[in-house]
Amino acid sequence: MCGRYYVDDETAREIEKLVRQVDQKLRQDSMAAVKKITEKDIYPAQMAPVLSGKGSSLYCGWQRWGFPGFQGKQVIFNARCESVMEKPMFCDSIRHGRMVIPATWFYEWNRSKEKNTFYRRGARILFMAGCCRQYEDGTRFVILTTKANASMKPVHERMPLILEENEIASWILDEGKAKDILRKTPCLLERRSDYEQLTLF
Repeated sequence: MCGRYYVDDETAREIEKLVRQVDQKLRQDSMAAVKKITEKDIYPAQMAPVLSGKGSSLYCGWQRWGFPGFQGKQVIFNARCESVMEKPMFCDSIRHGRMVIPATWFYEWNRSKEKNTFYRRGARILFMAGCCRQYEDGTRFVILTTKANASMKPVHERMPLILEENEIASWILDEGKAKDILRKTPCLLERRSDYEQLTLF
């Protein structure tokens, strides 16, 4: 699962590259959204920059992370790739509200509650697949998770569905290709552990 991730200037610059080739109005809106990005961790229930589709174009906007839960202030911030098409809470979102969450890296904790940072070697940011839906207080999104690959298994059994840059438009705009992407195994990631770094000294 993914319960916290990080954005910074690198995230903003990579988003800007992706949304540059759109019509003037969408580009202006996207650039305004990109300029709001600051260096920080993103937690569930917070607003975050995301990539969505409008017509045949990609644009950047801000949405709140997490669907409202069933009990009080509970927030549902992940959805499983294996069952997202059948779950009533997610099925309409995955068909009509696919989007992408850019991040410089994300965090995961192992069973000993040790924090691990996952990132991609040679890539400035990660692109996590998600879906969204409209609520009374605005649009909200969840991050899709899948079975952990070899790089993630030592820490957790689940991981975000990581997209290649050339899969972003297909994921958002092409329902047929999106179904295939749901079944993919994400790329291998690099890991840094705060605990391991401390023990070196």
